[in-house]
Amino acid sequence: MGIAAFCIQNRVTTLTLTVCMLVGGGLAYQSMSRLEDPEFTIKDALVVTPYPGASAAEVEEEVTDRLELAIQQLAQLDEIESKSDRGVSNMTVSIKKKYDTDSLPQVWDELRRKIGDAQGQLPPGAGPSIVIDDYGDVYGVFFAVYGEEYSYAELKDYVDLLRRELVLVQDVAKIETFGERPEVVYVEPNRDRMSQLGISPQAIASRLVEKNVAADAGRVKVGSDFISLVPTGEIKSVEEFGNILISGDSKGQVYLRDVANVRRGYLDPPTHRLRYDGKAAIGMGISTISGGNVVTMGKALEKRLAELADQTPLGIEAGIISLQSQAVTVAISGFLNSLIQAVAIVVVVLLLFMGVRSGLLIGFVLVVTIAGSFIFLSPMGVALERISLGALIIALGMLVDNAIVVVDGVLVRVQRGEDTAEAAQAVVSQTAIPLLGATVIAVLAFAAIGTSDDSTGEFCRSLFQVVLVSLMLSWVIAITVTPLLCVMFLKPAAPAAGGETGEPPDPYGGSFYAGYRAILRACIRFRVVTVSVVIAVFAVAIWGFGYVDQSFFPPSTRPQFMIDVWAPQGTHIDETTAIVEQVEDYVATLEGVTHTSSFVGQGGLRFLLTYTPEKQNTGYAQILVDVDETPRVDELMPEIEAHLAALLPDVTSFTSKFELGPGAN
Repeated sequence: MGIAAFCIQNRVTTLTLTVCMLVGGGLAYQSMSRLEDPEFTIKDALVVTPYPGASAAEVEEEVTDRLELAIQQLAQLDEIESKSDRGVSNMTVSIKKKYDTDSLPQVWDELRRKIGDAQGQLPPGAGPSIVIDDYGDVYGVFFAVYGEEYSYAELKDYVDLLRRELVLVQDVAKIETFGERPEVVYVEPNRDRMSQLGISPQAIASRLVEKNVAADAGRVKVGSDFISLVPTGEIKSVEEFGNILISGDSKGQVYLRDVANVRRGYLDPPTHRLRYDGKAAIGMGISTISGGNVVTMGKALEKRLAELADQTPLGIEAGIISLQSQAVTVAISGFLNSLIQAVAIVVVVLLLFMGVRSGLLIGFVLVVTIAGSFIFLSPMGVALERISLGALIIALGMLVDNAIVVVDGVLVRVQRGEDTAEAAQAVVSQTAIPLLGATVIAVLAFAAIGTSDDSTGEFCRSLFQVVLVSLMLSWVIAITVTPLLCVMFLKPAAPAAGGETGEPPDPYGGSFYAGYRAILRACIRFRVVTVSVVIAVFAVAIWGFGYVDQSFFPPSTRPQFMIDVWAPQGTHIDETTAIVEQVEDYVATLEGVTHTSSFVGQGGLRFLLTYTPEKQNTGYAQILVDVDETPRVDELMPEIEAHLAALLPDVTSFTSKFELGPGAN
């Protein structure tokens, strides 16, 4: 007994499994992770080494070169990009593309060992080196907290509150801030007074280093207790800094407050700044846990923020820089619309060419196939994101092929007078293996993308997984569920006009098939001409392909673009901020612009997989411009570039769109 015969005879079981597939697919779809881009590991780490007081040349010769030699011993290394600035060395270490998420932690540990072994070769005052291996984390929620009537300290207190509360929200991995300035204690020496008392700056520095150092003072037995001794002298306030005693050349001691002004404040000038709509702000970036649902996280964050509304000071606001949950919701809504349109188109076309029953039957099979695919894709860890949703839309046109072959074969046999059940069994036994071969070939066409061990393969792996599961499932449904549906809904042809004993009509006897048969015979008869035309068309296609834009990933349709501003190297961050203010004032006057977010001194947090933040540079700034609709991006970019070239002739500025894909290093 063939599989089609088994399914037909056990129709209750087959229909029950079909319903279970529909219901299970719906539940699996609801539980699948939702992201904007596939989970992708950026194989870069930053190595930051401070060398206070050294020039850029000294940093390069004494720090960067020595660390590069140590890192080059790493077998997994792809390349090193280094930048030596005054007082600091920044190195970007890129690992070979074949290493994935599971193997990278071991690679980073080995990198740390290499860097640690090289610390002894660095000059006095340099280091220690810091290895940042979470450089590629994507913060799907990125917003700015600002309030014109509030000081930086008040904004920071509110941001600290949000950080403590939001890190507990469902699917939140971690929270990073941007534009936050560390608190410091300034000791401003009075040079005249120090000269009179014979006190050197080194004497003050050495005394400060000795303070607040934890030390074990031992223990003492008191009765039956063994009590730890804690030495006094710990500094707990700025005022106590002034009470530190400093020794001078006269062998006497004076208070620090007598030779220096001690005050508390924030680091000035800051290393970087954030501005939102022209206002100073502090940014908060929130990343999603691996395998998490960014849409669920976004809703949970909105709910928690609403609960904290009564603790939000009046006048403090939050501006959205990037909200991935909105983009994902729009993308999934677009997929559902595309799915409904595709099913409708398939049904309408089949209604015209195959009849009402056949069209509705194949449309139902398409829905079952898609629903069933989610049942297998969910345990495989495939998320609903840009690539997987695109793969489903790509596969829609192929998912109906197997069902069409089976339904059309049964329909032709039934029109010839055969019993529907016998026709279904015969068609399946005749076409099952050829259809399997064709399905496997279609799947293998995408295998090179999904099985590649480079960045594109990792980023597009879900494309291959979706095509593999959905096409193979379409073949299984075509030889199981589809024959049963044919038996249930395709009725035998009516008897011929001559009575029940008359011959049934020939399904291929119409004018359309007659015309096609004539063309086919002509092509076979004049085979040389036919082959020559095919070769000529193929050659023209190859020639025309050269005029097609070569891009595996198209530009993003994100209604946002970037303006990069480069002032001369060494420009003070305050001067760069003044330049940014001019750009913001101009951009705000343009039609269609809704918001601007400015990063001064370095690039922002990685809020998009393809966004690579610029490293620290006081002469650099980047303005993100939000517009009301995507077409305005192409309209505004050239206009802004032309205006800024005239407005700021000494500054290099350019605009750019966001790109899709696995990101740039």
